[in-house]
Amino acid sequence: MTIFSKIIAGEIPSYKIAEDERFYAFLDIFPLVEGHTLVIPKIEVDNMFDLDENYLSALLVFAKPIAKAIEKSFDCNRCGMAVVGLEVPHAHLHLVPINTIDDLNFTRGKLKMTNEQLKSIQEKIIGNIKG
Repeated sequence: MTIFSKIIAGEIPSYKIAEDERFYAFLDIFPLVEGHTLVIPKIEVDNMFDLDENYLSALLVFAKPIAKAIEKSFDCNRCGMAVVGLEVPHAHLHLVPINTIDDLNFTRGKLKMTNEQLKSIQEKIIGNIKG
């Protein structure tokens, strides 16, 4: 069972942004920038491109309102996407508010956020999904 499956199951706490029967979105607790969100399938698949076409396209449809909410929540040019998939053997999409391509540089240091900061970011994004 991957760490992401444990998050989905509620065994590990997360800052959930959205969920449906197939997908789960939550804040990255070591983000590149504020608002960095992960979108994952609820099935354990290591490689994003091993998902069948319907599941893969549904993942983007699920991510779209989250990305739009991220754009409303943070001063950014757009919400960037990245599929890296090396750090956890469970397919995942990174949604990151970006102003430059360097904002998607996964080799640079990650932010250290407090629980209060993460909760505030979570509430802001969720509020902009609904609003």
